[in-house]
Amino acid sequence: MSNLAVGNAALVLHDEIIKGSLDVRDGMIVGIDVGSGTPPATVDFEGDYLLPGFIEVHTDNLEKHLQPRPGVMWPSSAAAVLAHDVQIAGAGITTVFDAVAVGEYSAASARRQMIASTVETIGNPAVRAVLKADHLLHLRCELADPAVLDIYEPLADNPLVRLVSLMDHTPGQRQWADLSKWRQFNRGKKWSDQEFEETVERRRAEQEKHVGLHRKAVVALAREHGTVLASHDDTTPEHVEEAVADGIAISEFPTTLEAAGHARAHGMKVVMGAPNIVRGGSHSGNVSAIELAKRGLLDGLSSDYVPSSLMQAVFLLSREEEIALPEAVATVSASPAGMVGLADRGSIEVGKRADFSRVRLVDGVPVVLGVWRQGRRVA
Repeated sequence: MSNLAVGNAALVLHDEIIKGSLDVRDGMIVGIDVGSGTPPATVDFEGDYLLPGFIEVHTDNLEKHLQPRPGVMWPSSAAAVLAHDVQIAGAGITTVFDAVAVGEYSAASARRQMIASTVETIGNPAVRAVLKADHLLHLRCELADPAVLDIYEPLADNPLVRLVSLMDHTPGQRQWADLSKWRQFNRGKKWSDQEFEETVERRRAEQEKHVGLHRKAVVALAREHGTVLASHDDTTPEHVEEAVADGIAISEFPTTLEAAGHARAHGMKVVMGAPNIVRGGSHSGNVSAIELAKRGLLDGLSSDYVPSSLMQAVFLLSREEEIALPEAVATVSASPAGMVGLADRGSIEVGKRADFSRVRLVDGVPVVLGVWRQGRRVA
């Protein structure tokens, strides 16, 4: 834990931006003062933004380091986790839910190996002592995969597993309602037309056989262990209603405006991908996150596959969509903190953890100049 005072900062609070200073003791925020003065023994932010540390609830970035190319497993899980951690902290993220797929149609054994090594490494006290961000686990359960329960059940009571999402990536529905988009996504497999049709039929048969039973079992295990549940790629009102019936409060990446509106009407929180905002739309042809933001249907953002996209999306939202910066920042801090039950962080507020970043706009691009977690500089 560290004590420090930060002065001359543009502090982004929950409903306003103030010029002032921040006092930190034992890793906690103990004082916020308005004014341009710089207290003694301080870090001078020179007018730069002071943002709360971001809370990332769904990033696939770790898997890029564990398996940098198809079929290539990195020999050191610790090295992969540490490299991923540097990117996460450098993006202003101080709490991350590493999202690892549970179940993989082409190589369940490789997936099991990846999950086992990830859980062991992130839980290793020696590794955790040097991680820059606070790492927790988000298990993405592929309900149509025959192996999903065999993989998830032994991990269900692990204290690092704080979020589980219910996924069904069967082609022809949800994210992949447009089969041409799914084929494009899998273009590296170079299927013939016949091979493509046979693969689609096989995947649909697996869906019919497994999804219903696996969904009930995963929901029951998550409830037993108090794990937060999220639905994924809700597309229709029926998808949302199924999630509500299961007691799920988070709708991740709804693919249509109708589903997002239905989720909100039923009290669910809507999380979208920050790359969707940065790129100006979905790579899968689904609903635009910017459109949801305009309609007041956006509660949270996830970096998904690009950690730096969170910071870019926040400032894009505040600049182009007439959403105030504090409101945009809340989608990556206070709001996700509330969704996953992390009451001790997520905002610049007395009594909260001193997790924050220093950010400067350079030609309109937000640049992270420093990151602190519990008052200690980590990036």
